[in-house]
Amino acid sequence: MDGVAVAFGSRGSALDVRRSLQSLVSEALADTRVVGVVGPRQAGKSTLVRRIVGESPDGVYISLDDRDARVAAEVDPRGFLAGRSGLLAIDEVQRVPELLLALKAAVDADERPGRFLVTGSSQLSANRGVSETLAGRIERFELWPLSQSELAATAGTLRTAETFLDRLLAGVLPLEHAGDLTKTDYLDRAVAGGYPEALRRSGARRAAWFDAYVETVVEREAPGVSASPRTAELPRLLRLVAARHASLLNVADLARDAGLPERTVHRYLDVLEAVFLVRRCPAWAVNLTQREIRAPKVFVTDPGLAAHLRGADIASLGRPEIARGADGPILEGMVYSELLRQSGWSAVRPSLFHYRDRAGAEIDLVIEDRSLRVVGIEVKAAADVSRRDIRHLVAVRDRLGERFVAGVVLHTGARAFPLGDRLAAVPISALWAS
Repeated sequence: MDGVAVAFGSRGSALDVRRSLQSLVSEALADTRVVGVVGPRQAGKSTLVRRIVGESPDGVYISLDDRDARVAAEVDPRGFLAGRSGLLAIDEVQRVPELLLALKAAVDADERPGRFLVTGSSQLSANRGVSETLAGRIERFELWPLSQSELAATAGTLRTAETFLDRLLAGVLPLEHAGDLTKTDYLDRAVAGGYPEALRRSGARRAAWFDAYVETVVEREAPGVSASPRTAELPRLLRLVAARHASLLNVADLARDAGLPERTVHRYLDVLEAVFLVRRCPAWAVNLTQREIRAPKVFVTDPGLAAHLRGADIASLGRPEIARGADGPILEGMVYSELLRQSGWSAVRPSLFHYRDRAGAEIDLVIEDRSLRVVGIEVKAAADVSRRDIRHLVAVRDRLGERFVAGVVLHTGARAFPLGDRLAAVPISALWAS
């Protein structure tokens, strides 16, 4: 997306923007002994942590990507942590799994909050050699690549953290929102994704970055998660997953195309999810019918990476004979990625699902909070919305009663309008509107 690349480059670094998670991480340090920030490589974890350390008296930042620091932590984990009076931030802590056991001992001996801030580019509990999860001692946050609102801030736009999810769960439909983006604009944003380094590039150079990124993540992070991943197979499996982006996951079908046993595909999917390249969105099943499908949907977590792996760019998506059938999954994946980011800083921390039954009823995304309030979201690549587009939202609303607080059809048109009780059509850009 050349337009975003130009705006991005004018600021020098997109990560100059204050990330939406920063205030929550700082709040957690005030009452929690260890705070963890995990997420994919190149999402901005190091920059976020350095910023927090810079605002902390006597704060110290150490990266275990540095060989000398890593060796010191491996040789004497307890000594590595000893004698620290202020906040110690340890970047890429998964590189030395033994350090987690030393962290447990350190915070059990001294229960003051805010002593340690750690990051990881894979799920800490998924790493080989990790026998300590720091349960009860750590609060974890997931940091993803830039959201659309964060990306806008890199071009100098004032912003606040997106609250689309929280407003919907409170029953507030954004009927006042008017969009100024076209379908091509939305696809342009989706194809660009949110990785800062990818956004500095365009065309073939961006494609080369995505290829190198997948190779690096697989080579550096996958061996720490699985004892024997065949790294040559993981990128190929990831491409096959991308071909199913925003679709139901059929592992038997995926295994057949990959030429791998199903049990191996299950294990490799766990690896790809542990390193934040893939996310399985579980089925929402509350026995509304006896024919609910329990298979998850599968998403590549960054829409730009998903588009690249599918061989889609803005030029090809502008051709109707190619775009037809391809634009829907790409836009749904973009919506999912934005909601995934927002769920991390939401006041109510909701869970994301999808819904489908064997009779053909489906809702693209279902949001449920801990109070069991439910929001249904349909994503439509077209600018027009009809009554047919809400029929499944209506059915679920009528079955759930007051638990169903809102249903929206996100579309590529310009205006929002009501569609009935607790239902509305809304431009996709409402996701990141202030």
